[in-house]
Amino acid sequence: MTGQDRQLSFQLETLGTPETVRDILGDLRARLQNIGLDEDRCGTVEIVMAEALNNIVEHAYAPQCEGPLCLSARLDRGHLVIRTRDRGHPLPGLTLPKRALPDATGPLDSLPEGGFGWSLIHDLTETAQYTRKASENRLTLTFAINPPVSA
Repeated sequence: MTGQDRQLSFQLETLGTPETVRDILGDLRARLQNIGLDEDRCGTVEIVMAEALNNIVEHAYAPQCEGPLCLSARLDRGHLVIRTRDRGHPLPGLTLPKRALPDATGPLDSLPEGGFGWSLIHDLTETAQYTRKASENRLTLTFAINPPVSA
C-alpha cells in the first residue's frame, strides 16, 4: 500500500483512566494495522502513546485519576499526527520535559524505575509539541510513516 492509498482520520473522547488507555491503544493499533502500517511502526506509535496517555492519567489527573481525554489522529503528507487533549494539571513550566535520562549509575537496587518516558517520546517521534490553552493540555506528536532506513 502506498502512502497515497492510506486514509486515516478519527477522534476518540472518553474518561482518562488506566482501563480506557488500554482500550485506546488497542483501537489505535487496529486502525494503524488497517491502513497497512508495518508492525515496527505500529509498535513505536503504541509505545509513545502508552507513555503519553499514562502520563495524562497518572500525572495530569492526579490525585483524582480521571477526567476527559480526547485523542485524534490523521495522516498528513507522509506523517501520522496524533493529538491529545485533557483538562488535567499543566506540565511544569508549561513546557515539555527535556530529553534527559535519569541517572542510571550505582548499584542495581538503587536504579530508577521511572523517568525514561519523555526521553522515549522525544526519541521516537519526529516532533513533540505541547501547549496549554483555555485550561486544556494539548500534546501533538508527529511520526514519519516511512522513516528512512538506517545504514
